Amino acid sequence: MPDNSRNYDILIIGAGPAGLMAAIQSAGCGVSAAVLESGPAAGRKLLLTGGGRCNLTNNCSINDFIKAFGDKQRFVRYCLYEFTPQDLQNFFAERGLPAKIMDDGCVFPETENSRDVLDVLLEEINKIDAHLVLNSSVQAIEKSADGFVIASKKQQFFAKKVIIACGGLSYPQTGSTGDGYRFAQQLGHTIIGPKPVLVPLITEEKWPASLAGTSISNVKITATIENKKISAGGSFLFTQDGIGGPAVLDLSRLIIDNLVKNRKPITVWIDTVPDMNNTSLEKHYLNLCENNPKKSLKNIIALIFSERFASVFCQSFGFDGNATARQLEKKTRIKILALLKYLPLTITSARPIEQATITRGGICTKQINPKTFESLVCPGLYFAGEVIDADGPCGGFNLQFAFSSGCLAGKRAAEMVAAKT
Repeated sequence: MPDNSRNYDILIIGAGPAGLMAAIQSAGCGVSAAVLESGPAAGRKLLLTGGGRCNLTNNCSINDFIKAFGDKQRFVRYCLYEFTPQDLQNFFAERGLPAKIMDDGCVFPETENSRDVLDVLLEEINKIDAHLVLNSSVQAIEKSADGFVIASKKQQFFAKKVIIACGGLSYPQTGSTGDGYRFAQQLGHTIIGPKPVLVPLITEEKWPASLAGTSISNVKITATIENKKISAGGSFLFTQDGIGGPAVLDLSRLIIDNLVKNRKPITVWIDTVPDMNNTSLEKHYLNLCENNPKKSLKNIIALIFSERFASVFCQSFGFDGNATARQLEKKTRIKILALLKYLPLTITSARPIEQATITRGGICTKQINPKTFESLVCPGLYFAGEVIDADGPCGGFNLQFAFSSGCLAGKRAAEMVAAKT
């Protein structure tokens, strides 16, 4: 939607979920609003979320939702109560896109298609006449006496209020190139050093590469960081250089600060059968042997996992996979079962930030009013979404925060404009 006007009440930088929601809320309050997007299309990263299915939010209680943000829970509390996970589901349902709730609490659009989510947002932008200006890369923002001057490559804009919602450094091909950090820093803000979170982890061991693409539906991963035991659970994936999948991505949130700060490997322990304790696992194994007396160790393990996993497991840990499972010495059986409960791996680093689902770091939350998302350093400047130093686990938490923070910033900015009109 091209626009020749250069003057707006509110100008939003970034057409992701936070920016689009900010525009919808602010223009819906009757003020003029525009979204500047550096790329050729809006919502490019949104289309990738949830593997293209778009995990909108999570169905856990609001208190559990807030607690998931760890040391940032006090900061995110107000915006998540102002625009709750249920409010988000209602927003899309009222516009013809109901949600479906999965057994693990993840909430997806009923169509499980992120394009449908983006289409709802863009249709709403059209409906309320907020302007979307594509291929408009912002070069600089300057504070003026009565607002802001925003210079893009093609033209100059003036706005009474500005909302920075242009993401972090993850998936730069979608437009998240860290520009928001630069703008905020130029306007007096402190930037917390960006780190990759919700990111696959690289292991010292090479054997996981032999299982690249092999998944386990449910594991529990534990580690000890500074004398504190941490854990994460869920599905798990072996990769070419280590491990991935939701359980690993959530674990990355808990260890990344220590990994970056100390630059020392971290040992993690993977429970590949978290639904069984040691006794029940041994009983299950012996029952399999009893019912399949001629099967090899490799084939017995394959009855629990996959043939590929069983083969690589035996080879990597020095077990004779072709030996008859029933004839194994007790001490060998105990060692095998112990490894299935406490499989050790050494984490040396994380994948690059460009491959992370989200970025940790960004605008310091101490410089943002949590009840308005307005800057405490530069009045009239607001922030929303991943550009802020606040992150949650996998499962719809970060996308909900993007929508909630965008909603709050858009509303409060519009209210301030209206109050002075």
